[in-house]
Amino acid sequence: MSTVATTENKPAQPAIETIKIKVDGKEISVPKTVPDPMTGKQVPTTMIQACSMATVDVPHYCYHPKLPVAGNCRMCLVEFGTPAMGPDRKPVMNPDGTPKIAKSPRPAIACATPISPGMEIYTTTPAVKQMREGVLEFLLINHPLDCPICDQAGECKLQEYSVDYGQATSRFVEPKVHKPKRVDLGPRIMLDDERCILCTRCIRFSRDIVGDDALGIVNRGSYNTLSAYPGKSFDNNYTLNTVDICPVGALTSKDFRFKMRVWFLKETKSVCTSCATGCNIIIGSREEKVYRYEPRENDAVNSTWMCDSGRLNYKWINRDDRLTEVKIGLAQTTWSNVLKQIGEKLAKAQPGSVAIVGSARQTNEELYLLSKIAKKFNAITDSVPRTGPGDKILLSTDLNPNSNGAKLTGISPAEMGSNLPKIADGIRKGSIKTLIVFGEDVTKVGIGEDLLGKLENLIVSDILPNKTTEKANFLLPGCAHAEKRGSFVNGKGRVQKFMQAIVPRGEARPEWEFLHELVHNVTGKNGYSSIEGLFNQMAQEIPAFNGVTWASLGDKGVTIQI
Repeated sequence: MSTVATTENKPAQPAIETIKIKVDGKEISVPKTVPDPMTGKQVPTTMIQACSMATVDVPHYCYHPKLPVAGNCRMCLVEFGTPAMGPDRKPVMNPDGTPKIAKSPRPAIACATPISPGMEIYTTTPAVKQMREGVLEFLLINHPLDCPICDQAGECKLQEYSVDYGQATSRFVEPKVHKPKRVDLGPRIMLDDERCILCTRCIRFSRDIVGDDALGIVNRGSYNTLSAYPGKSFDNNYTLNTVDICPVGALTSKDFRFKMRVWFLKETKSVCTSCATGCNIIIGSREEKVYRYEPRENDAVNSTWMCDSGRLNYKWINRDDRLTEVKIGLAQTTWSNVLKQIGEKLAKAQPGSVAIVGSARQTNEELYLLSKIAKKFNAITDSVPRTGPGDKILLSTDLNPNSNGAKLTGISPAEMGSNLPKIADGIRKGSIKTLIVFGEDVTKVGIGEDLLGKLENLIVSDILPNKTTEKANFLLPGCAHAEKRGSFVNGKGRVQKFMQAIVPRGEARPEWEFLHELVHNVTGKNGYSSIEGLFNQMAQEIPAFNGVTWASLGDKGVTIQI
């Protein structure tokens, strides 16, 4: 995780007690305990965790580092040995002075077996290889051979492990047990019970992470099937996480199902913009179209999860009615012409005659540039608050992704939305003659179409059409966050950057790019023309960002004092 930039005094962390073990003959030191994913309390380090620290892969299905251990798939079986003890309860030593290792006659499941000092773990012995082959053979006995049409193909651990650890042929010649297919498990989830390997990851996630004990195993033996509670639908705001953690193609997303082969997708690191939590995500896109969001691990923000509402909040990016033309009035024009004319209009504006509404869905860099224009004209500024019901997991009551960024850059007052009535009153009285709106439909927040009609200049940048864009004297098509780079400050003060996944449509441009030109035309000050330089310049001028650079944000961001 990246270095945390904060002024808070943190207590010194106690030294971590380590023990020495061997993994496939390589001696390593590993922590004696690690935090439990559910309670945060220290618990003994397990074999599978130690192997991971030694960069040794142990195949597994039911085990997930963020879920309680079930120990039911047996795929992680390994052999091990511990220092031999003599009748006097003292270690037995080899002639060379090293402890003699007594190999256990039984294997152990690595996911649930704690390590001990001097332990040796063997993951590549002939016996381990045979055990893995046997487990896979049992898992595949009744599994349908439908990989070519399975949505999980390309991301399936059953496929991967069958190649890496399984046998090339099957000895099973009896008829397979057929189970329900295309089971409508809930509004967003489709289940194929024939593919389910009964790992119970989905059950444990729903029960222990979400607190919705909605799933379970019914029937017995070979006829075990996953099911929702009778008469109930599997419907909470986190159901699609079960698709992510399903190691096979049993649980699939109705939204993504049969839309695109995963190996065709380009993956881009980004941030969810649906609320102030700022979940880290991967955007899956192909040929300039977004197909899905998936959570990206960041323990400081969202662990490995995200809510369904945020995950599905991408379809507007692909809408056909996107704003793609630069306009002056109703006439299409060029970027150079519109920025020149806006600059000429603003050059005649008197201090106090300009107001700016900058959305808390804009990036820090864009809000920072808007603040430069605001200072030039002593403009009244504000952002539009958005609130809704949150939860105790990830969903924030603040539905803006960058409320803190709007406040830190000075675009939003401490009480977001408190200046909107002042702006409306100024337009009504005629003191505000120019209104600059970025990413908001102000007709919904008290600045109606009648007031917009009284303005001499209405400069609007947005992504989708609305009543404010219809009234614009100057219309500047902007970009979705998937179409540009930038940064947000989430609700807990974590500064996170996101990368560009797809190319903007038509004449649309990242707002920071044309704002950079506009600031130069209006103020005469020439800022950086790269996002990295712009962020670093902003960080030098805004105290809360002191010491933070674009490079230091890394993939997971840094926390600042807000």
